[in-house]
Amino acid sequence: MDVTIAEYIRRTVLKIPRDEIQTVLQKWGFLSEAQLQSINFHQRKENTAHEVVQLCEENSADIGQAAVLDIIYNHIYADKRMWSVYQMNKTGEETEVFYLTDFKKKIKRRLQSALKNVTITFREYEHNAIWIRIAWGTPYTKPNQYKTSYVVYHSQTPYVFISASVYKSNLPLLCQALVFASNYHDIREMELRSHSLNSLKDIVFKRYSQNFQTYCPRPLQDRNVAPESADPRIIQENKNEKERIQRVNREVFGDGPQPKLEFAQYKLETMFRSDPEMDVLDKKEPFRCLVKFSSPHLLEALKSLAPAGMADAPLSPLLTCIPQKARNYFRIREKKGLLPGSFVSP
Repeated sequence: MDVTIAEYIRRTVLKIPRDEIQTVLQKWGFLSEAQLQSINFHQRKENTAHEVVQLCEENSADIGQAAVLDIIYNHIYADKRMWSVYQMNKTGEETEVFYLTDFKKKIKRRLQSALKNVTITFREYEHNAIWIRIAWGTPYTKPNQYKTSYVVYHSQTPYVFISASVYKSNLPLLCQALVFASNYHDIREMELRSHSLNSLKDIVFKRYSQNFQTYCPRPLQDRNVAPESADPRIIQENKNEKERIQRVNREVFGDGPQPKLEFAQYKLETMFRSDPEMDVLDKKEPFRCLVKFSSPHLLEALKSLAPAGMADAPLSPLLTCIPQKARNYFRIREKKGLLPGSFVSP
């Protein structure tokens, strides 16, 4: 076994929590049951990794087996990577039968024809999920196994989840290969990013419940809390307002926890409104701006704004429609709210 492969397997084992090493190796399936039983999983992790490498040397492990181990690790600990959502589009409404073998061949052919030194590994999981690991090289260097790209593609859907490597220049090539292999016409980023892969799937596959408001927010009111000695009518009014906020918040966001989204953005167009006699603008062109949101838990942060007294309830559709807008790429005309204008697909 090549020394670089041995070192890669050693580092991969060291990344795994000690209590989970045996479980991960069992899922890997490269070592026999007898070999697994011979490993002391209760010693220092460095010693355990050394024993694993020795057994892999006995089995003549190659880069293919090492890559599969890395896929298993990243599948279990997917939250350690940053994921972005991409949506592919067809020119027509036709549906084609998906053949996994052809998909793999097309991906490899397109990437290897453009870049000679590249390692591509596949592994299938439940719900038709295909995990693809790509280690990139250059015409003069071998693939770097430590700076890989990951793709999760659910067949028969237009959605692709990508965790890109530091080699950002290879991302267009990867997207071209995905479009070619899956028989789509083009691909675009949905401007949704998170460490939680499952939360992104919940959003695009509509696997969580969220209600969306169809009415406009009330004007922001004074939120000064009355002391206990104040008029009982004021105390009752404050209580009713808190109950109203909780009810409206529940109608907008639902009862369950929100998907863990960390980044979202969209483009906003809004027309300048002024007195026609002022003639401020010669050209009637809209103002355009890019709105970005980021938070360790974006949707939960938005959900907490009204109960915390930082915004009126219900929130503007500019905020509550982020998951829906991401799924449908629709356009909303704002008649009232923060800004007049419309959403435009990013």
